[in-house]
Amino acid sequence: MKKLSGFISAGMLLLLTFSNVITVKAHNNTLVNTSVSIKREWMKSATGTWPGMKDGKTYWYKLGKKASLWWSTDGKKWEEVKDGMWADKDGKWLKIHEGKLVWSTDGKQWSEVPEWKWEGSDGKWYKFDSKWTLWVNK
Repeated sequence: MKKLSGFISAGMLLLLTFSNVITVKAHNNTLVNTSVSIKREWMKSATGTWPGMKDGKTYWYKLGKKASLWWSTDGKKWEEVKDGMWADKDGKWLKIHEGKLVWSTDGKQWSEVPEWKWEGSDGKWYKFDSKWTLWVNK
């Protein structure tokens, strides 16, 4: 019974994590729970840039020709990133390697980024498509 109770509690926590639950009063004063899912749509980035942090400072990144990585502190003057890496919100390193988006926590072992998406330092989600077009989910 204790296992079942724990399982049900974990399931409810997951349900609350992935949807917003709203309690409303029906016309006969009974409480009714309803679930509302918020679906955010991906939009093509207007600027083709995304933010990242390095040494506590915000940098703006963009891809150049042949998926080379460029960065800027002001969005006006751009410089190629020699190692081709940037960090996501959680501090994982990302780079484009052999035509794929990969990431690493230590800079040594790399794996492909699922769906080629990551959370930027601004809390927005970004992803590349197969043609290296940048998409954002606000």
